[in-house]
Amino acid sequence: MSLRAVARKEYFQCRRSPTVLSVIGLFLLSAVFFAVIQWVPNVGQPGYDGTPTSTLALLNSLGQPGAIFIPLLGLLVGYHTIAGERESGALKMMLALPHTRRDVVFGKFLGRVAVVMAATALAGVAVGIIAAVSYAVFDVEAFLLNTTLMVAYGAVYVAIAVGFSAWMDSRSKALVGTVSLYALFMLGWDALMLLLQLIFIGPTLPAGTKLPDWLQFIAVLNPSRAFMYATRSVLPSYYELTVSAQSDAAFLQDGVGFLILAGWIVLPLCLGFLRFTRTDIQ
Repeated sequence: MSLRAVARKEYFQCRRSPTVLSVIGLFLLSAVFFAVIQWVPNVGQPGYDGTPTSTLALLNSLGQPGAIFIPLLGLLVGYHTIAGERESGALKMMLALPHTRRDVVFGKFLGRVAVVMAATALAGVAVGIIAAVSYAVFDVEAFLLNTTLMVAYGAVYVAIAVGFSAWMDSRSKALVGTVSLYALFMLGWDALMLLLQLIFIGPTLPAGTKLPDWLQFIAVLNPSRAFMYATRSVLPSYYELTVSAQSDAAFLQDGVGFLILAGWIVLPLCLGFLRFTRTDIQ
């Protein structure tokens, strides 16, 4: 019951934040824009030419803006939730109530995930209405699966932010950490992959070859790439929106994306919780 109370408090407190509402508004407008213009990148993946363009447009309408705004929203709602209250003294008051530290960490996570879920559902409803009215084919199953996976994708970044916040002792440190994480996942990961390629392979790949499996796996460790793999495992038409080399390695099959996403949720929360249980709040 205490866990539920913390989660409920976090949800209602977070959804009133002007900054959070601004990011949700931008996400909604972007999703509606992509849904209206029905723009789909033509990457020419073989074997999927029969997929209706409207289905791809449906997936693209949430996928394109979601790749930017959902990680931003997840980190934004979570980075200060424990570190900020610890710095202000509010955390001592919360722990004086019948709340355990487990309730605080996991209750805050659940409450903040609910905000991301509500934002994703809102954008999904808007896109769904446009698709139902104007698309030649409205694939409801693909729509629901894609939206659900995007919520899980957002939960990854909430878990990272809350875990990081539980580890830090000030709001400013948590902010620097989450900004760095966002930059790493959105921009720095490609730079890291390029650096590893230059070190171990060279500036160009030999003709007819591809990146080694171990290097491809490092790329999949990025939550955005793991989300792409997970989505392709349940929605094969998503292949037409992505470009990646295929491999026979078991650890590079599409279903691995689910395991990596789960790991990004569980590991940061557990590490943050373990650190938090050993922290002197005084």
